[in-house]
Order: sequence, then C-alpha cells, then structure tokens
Amino acid sequence: MAPLEPWEKVLVDAEHFPTSIHGLNGCNTCHGGVQSAEKDVAHEGIEANPSKNPEAICGQCHPDVVASAPNNLHNTLGGYWEVLNARSLPKNHPALEEAFNNHCSSCHTTCGECHVSQPKAVGGGLVSGHLFNRTPSMTQNCTACHGSRVGNEFLGKNEGLPGDVHFREGRMNCVSCHDGAEMHGAQHECNDCHPGPEASELPPPDHRFAGVQSPRCETCHAVVSTGQDGVIMHEMHGSKLSCQICHSISYSNCEGCHVAISENTGNPFFETQSTTLQFLIGRNTIQSYERPYEYVTVRHVPISPTSFEYYGDDLLPNFDALETWKYATPHNIQRRTPQTASCNACHGNTSLFLTADKVAPGELIANEDVIVEQVPVPIYSREQLP
Repeated sequence: MAPLEPWEKVLVDAEHFPTSIHGLNGCNTCHGGVQSAEKDVAHEGIEANPSKNPEAICGQCHPDVVASAPNNLHNTLGGYWEVLNARSLPKNHPALEEAFNNHCSSCHTTCGECHVSQPKAVGGGLVSGHLFNRTPSMTQNCTACHGSRVGNEFLGKNEGLPGDVHFREGRMNCVSCHDGAEMHGAQHECNDCHPGPEASELPPPDHRFAGVQSPRCETCHAVVSTGQDGVIMHEMHGSKLSCQICHSISYSNCEGCHVAISENTGNPFFETQSTTLQFLIGRNTIQSYERPYEYVTVRHVPISPTSFEYYGDDLLPNFDALETWKYATPHNIQRRTPQTASCNACHGNTSLFLTADKVAPGELIANEDVIVEQVPVPIYSREQLP
C-alpha cells in the first residue's frame, strides 16, 4: 500500500460529510477547538485524534462498543507484554518499557484508525474524505498493518504462491471471518448468550490465541470437522491436526529482530535478520479443549536474546521461557496442497516437520516442547510390505 500524499491526508469530502451522521454533530463535538473564522482561534485545544479517548468521545453514541475496548488486543497490545514479561525480569522492565514505547506502541490502534483514517503506524490520513466506514477497508486499514505476513499470504503476494482460496474463489475479506465483536474485544464465551454468575467476569486476553477459537474453520466446515464429508483423511485425523497442516502452503518466517534509534534521524527503527518462506509442522504447546490439536503449523517469530541490546545488556535473561517457533494460522488456505497429494506426502517426510536439526542451536531449549522427535512413519499397503 502506497502512503498517502500530504494533501490527501486532510482532504474532507465537503459534499457528503456534512450530511453524514458524524458530520451533523459538528466538528467541535469530537475534535474540540473553538467555533471561529480565525484559524488560530479555531484550533485552540483541538484534538486531531479524538478516539484516543474513546469513553468521552466515541462512547457518547457507541457505549456498547467502547465498553469492551479495554479487552481489545489492538488497544492493550497484551501479546507484546506477555512475551516480554515471560522472557525478562522486573528489574529490566524500565528499559523494556522505553523500547516498547519507541518501537511497539505505534501498533496501538484507536477507533478512528480503523473506521475513518489509516493507522498512524503506516502514515495516517483519511480513508474516504472523513466519511466513517462501518466496515474497515481491507487494504487501507487491515493489511496496512498486517501486510508483511497476513496480507501477502491472503492476497497471493508471495512470489510463486497463490492467494488464499477464500479470497480468490469466495472474494472474502478480513471481516468475513474476523467480526466486529472480535475486533472490539468482546468476549467469545458461552456466557455471552447464557450468562451465569460463575463466569460473569472474564479476564481480558493476553494473546491472540487466548480463549475461544474464533474464527475457526470448523464453524463453516462442520461436515468436515465431524468426518461426514466422505474424506477418509478428515475422519482419521479428526482433531489431531489443525486444518492448516493439510490446507496451508509456505509462509513467512522471520529470524531475529533488533531495534535501535537512528543516529542520523533520531527515529526508532528495527531490522530483521532474514525472512524465508517455509512450511513446518510442530507440536501444539497450547493444547486445550478449544485447540485440541496435537500438531499445528509453526512459524518462527522475529526475536533473539539480543533484540533489545540497544537499551541495555541481558534484558531477556529468561529467553528460553518461551518458544521461538510459535503456533501459527497462515492465511493462505488451499483446497489442494502438496500435503494432500497422498498419505506419504506427510508420513515419513522429515522436510515438513520441525525436527531438532532445523532449530538454531541456541534455541533448542526454548523449543523443546515444539520439536517433533519422531516423524510419523510412512504408510504402506499390504502389497508394499516385505
């Protein structure tokens, strides 16, 4: 996605915005300032991004949505701190907080950065002349941030690899699966519809795989998940394998990321060591009722023991507390893949599994629960047996 030109970022649709529901409320309702023909006077106390304070501004008309905002991972960035807390010590938190504020907090997204403008992290700017979009733009909002992995996989921008079948054949977009409740941080639990005192208060998720699996493939493909579609592989594998193991293709894996402040510009920046396209199967470290799979696709995340060394020495002393090959849900689903060609496309095929030889020596301890020690043996017919 190309960044907007400066003049495009502030262009208001003077024909349609004034008659829209937000336009009828008047600029001052959200942005503050003073009603005046004098520019300097009019801009006194103005707030360029009103939804930074959603309770006071957005909550006036959207109290139900704003009420769940504290649970929204776009707002809390809980996944970052889950990882940093596990790999560090309390004495290192001040240095890590400084690094987080410089390099990670820009991913924080407000209401307006999904519904009226592009996210600040990708340059900002109004999407549709200040008109509010109930459904965010896939390219100017969703993949503007989630582009290097999700966007490239889903849209088929990785060289030589087709886009996700849901996009290519179904013309589906992000919100076809990721609904408003999920994006707004609403809990997906049984008590959403069947409230009970034992579960009236639920903790906010601390990472994107916390809680109920939503969206989930089985929701739309019920006959597959129950083994009623006549495909013997679905019946035999059941919930032992995540759907992506058979129906995903190669996806991006990034090696160590390092952050620093540029001496020339004074701006924060990051560098990844390398990015490769791979497909690997590992053991599921978060097995639960919601995610019962024994094996899942795994993706290497951009972290190393020295990722934050610009801010201090040995800031991640507990680096091995979490794996570097993580449970992944690639967004490049295909009906037919190399894995679906035959049973032995997977069974006995060591190239598809995260075995110890594929893990960096310094990361073996961190990934001991993910590494596949014994690859499933090949399957032979009676005629093939000695």
